[in-house]
Formats: sequence, structure tokens, C-alpha cells
Amino acid sequence: MASLEIRNINKVFEKHKAVGNIQLNVADGEFVVLLGPSGCGKSTLLRMIAGLEMPTEGDIIIGSRVVTQLPPKDRDISMVFQNYALYPHLSVYENIAFPLRMRGWKGSKLDEKVKWAANMVEIAPLFERKPRQISGGQRQRCALARSLVREPSVFLLDEPLSNLDAKLRQSAREQLRDFQERVGLTSIYVTHDQTEAMALGDRIVIMDSGSIRQIGTPQEIYEQPADTFVATFIGTPPMNLIQGENFITGFRPENFMPESFFDNNTSLVKVPFEPYRAEYLGDEKIYYGATRGPFFSDRVIARVPNTFKGSIPLNEVSTFAVPETGLHYFESGNTGKAVTRRKSGPNVNAREH
Repeated sequence: MASLEIRNINKVFEKHKAVGNIQLNVADGEFVVLLGPSGCGKSTLLRMIAGLEMPTEGDIIIGSRVVTQLPPKDRDISMVFQNYALYPHLSVYENIAFPLRMRGWKGSKLDEKVKWAANMVEIAPLFERKPRQISGGQRQRCALARSLVREPSVFLLDEPLSNLDAKLRQSAREQLRDFQERVGLTSIYVTHDQTEAMALGDRIVIMDSGSIRQIGTPQEIYEQPADTFVATFIGTPPMNLIQGENFITGFRPENFMPESFFDNNTSLVKVPFEPYRAEYLGDEKIYYGATRGPFFSDRVIARVPNTFKGSIPLNEVSTFAVPETGLHYFESGNTGKAVTRRKSGPNVNAREH
């Protein structure tokens, strides 16, 4: 295992800058997730770390070695692809053993290593089966074992769960995180799924248009978004953003509740809210509507737990509120950068207790 440093990396394809001035340090044993929408540059960055793409500028350093110009085989990395890339004519055992055979391993030494990797992902009972004879989740674990068997310095994963159904993805996430904690590999994981990123990453790197918008722990990124892009990209439903005269006010749907939901010790900003549609999701309801008054917006979302027993009629204005501690402020215009929280919002009816 080793640390990873990405130093001022740029990648230009025919005058189009796919990745611009990326700087990132990954600690030995850290699990870092590259998260962003399609076309944001996250897969291009992963491919440059792997040596499948050469950067236009900058350096990639694994441990103490500059590997920028080295081919993939000399970088001491392993990669799990979206389609797992298993050999269909080989058994599970032979798929896992393949990287070792290519390096001249044989006999009991090879057998011991294959069994070690298979046991780490709990797939040893399937050794004799071919990839077509096992499930998607089992194929994913086979691909992990094949990458793990080499004990690489850096482990790269390119959306390895995207081919699984929702239930299996959740199970695979848990297994992957457990695997990472046991093995302690330095890992870079690419996904466009924010739930995966929040569940798996020690830190998340939010990317957009080839640039990094924010780096932080899942909690930091959720509670302290650096700009309006991060604020709306992280969170389901996304953060509500309301344009004011000088800046944008944001608040999470789960912080936007009927006024009567809050106790008398909470400092609130009251907002008239007219919901026009509700979605029942078992333990909560999602209300879509418009706000009135100084906080006017024609699209605001409230996330109300079913523990609230009061009435929230549709197509009628009710008094909702946001705790002052749940308000975020961002610059207007193109930057949308977060600004220092104010004690109370502009032109709003704050209730102090």
C-alpha cells in the first residue's frame, strides 16, 4: 500500500479541457470517492492514475515514485471495471489466479494466494463455476479478488456496482466497505451515485466540468457545501435554494417543517408554504410546493417524518419554518460560493425563543 499524490494534472482532448489543474493527496489506506455527473472528468482522472490515459500536464506520484509516464503494468495498481472484465471461459479460481500466472506464479504458492484473496471476499465456495454461472454480486466479488490477489499499492474502482439491482447494490456496498476496512488498501472509487459516495468514502471529491468543487468527509460536504452545485448535488431531495436580492438562501428539505413540529426553544425563520403534491414514502412524506412572502419560490420541497401528526392540506398555505441553524447562504451569480452564515435571514420573520 502507498499514498497517492495528484499534482496539477490537466488533460486536453483536441482543445477541450477534460480535466483542469487537479490537485489531490490520498493517504495510505484511505478510501476516496470521485463523485460527479456524467462528463465531469472523474473517469478520465481515474484512467490517468491507472496509466490508461497520459496527462497533458502534471504528475502522478504513488508512494515516493513519479509514475506519470510509466505504463499500467509498472505502476503497482489494480483496477476493477464497471463490467468486471472476467474471462468467460475460465473458472472463478482461474480468473483470480490469472494475474499471478502472468507473473510466473505456480504451485502451492499460487494456490495459497488465490485462496487468501477469495476468502477475503467470501467467494471460495464458487471456485469451479464459470462467470455465467454466478450472480452479478458474485461476479463483482470475483473481480475484487482478482485485483486484490496482487496486493497493489493503489486500488482503482470504476463504478463497479452500477450493473447491480438496487437491493444487491446495498448489500455489495456493505461488503465492499467491510472489505476495505479489513484490507486497508489505498482506494480510489468512481461513481455518479451520491448514496454510494456517502456510504463508502472516507473523503469525497466532488467534480464538475473537469474541476474539483469540494473535498471533504461525507458529513462535511453534506453540512457545509462549498457552493450551490455541491448543495444541490448532494442530498435527496436536494437542498432548496431561494434567490434573494444579494445572495441565495439554502435549506435542506428535512429542516423545512410545519412550525408546530419544533419545540419552543428553537430559533426559527417562518415561511408560508403551499404544497401542491405529496409523496408517501413509508416513514416520511415529501411535499412539493411554493413558498410565499420574502422567501418566495415556485419550487420548494419539504421532507416531513410520519411522526408528525398534524394536518398539512394540499393547495392551501400553511406556516412552515426553518431553524436558523439550518440556513445556508451563497453568493449570487456564476460562482454560487458559500458565504459566512448570518445571524438571521434578510427580510424574514424570525421567531426567537
